[in-house]
Amino acid sequence: MTARQTSLKRKTSETDVKLSLHLDGTGESSTINTGLGFLDHMLHALGRHGGWRMQLQCDGDLPVDDHHTVEDCALALGQALDRILGERRGIRRFGSAYAPLDEALARAVVDLSGRPYASVSLGLQRDMVGAVASENLVHFFQSLAMASRSAIHVDVLKGENDHHRVEAAFKALALALRAALAEDGSGSVPSTKGVLGG
Repeated sequence: MTARQTSLKRKTSETDVKLSLHLDGTGESSTINTGLGFLDHMLHALGRHGGWRMQLQCDGDLPVDDHHTVEDCALALGQALDRILGERRGIRRFGSAYAPLDEALARAVVDLSGRPYASVSLGLQRDMVGAVASENLVHFFQSLAMASRSAIHVDVLKGENDHHRVEAAFKALALALRAALAEDGSGSVPSTKGVLGG
């Protein structure tokens, strides 16, 4: 089996992101440092429950706000997934999962179709969770979908605590991606068209 891994750098005037991603890790050896503790926490959850080995370092313009850091980390991760998947041969392509966290319950459904689309409903009540704006947490999922060229649907179905709602959403996404990224042994493109995303 070919190792499904890549490393990349994404440098702009706003952020400097370095990422190494291995899809077939144990999920236990991720090193994340974005300068935003809550985002680090969510990315650790994504890697752990996705079964990935991930190293991500982001130096962003946090004195401005958290937007560029959140967005560019999602874009880098999406670009890495897209690069690893290539023609998207031999994967299951579709994945779905529910994840609870105490009173919160989230659902994620993904299609690694090569066609980007995002539908995200977190239902957050607070403006911020940790040092991250609630709108930017939604934007993380949207940016990941665009850069990975995937359809991602994430809905938090219930929950009172915004931290729990977001964490359940990230865990559900991790589990759905893990299912969709699983290799099926066929080596073929999982599409009646014979190609995904042109």
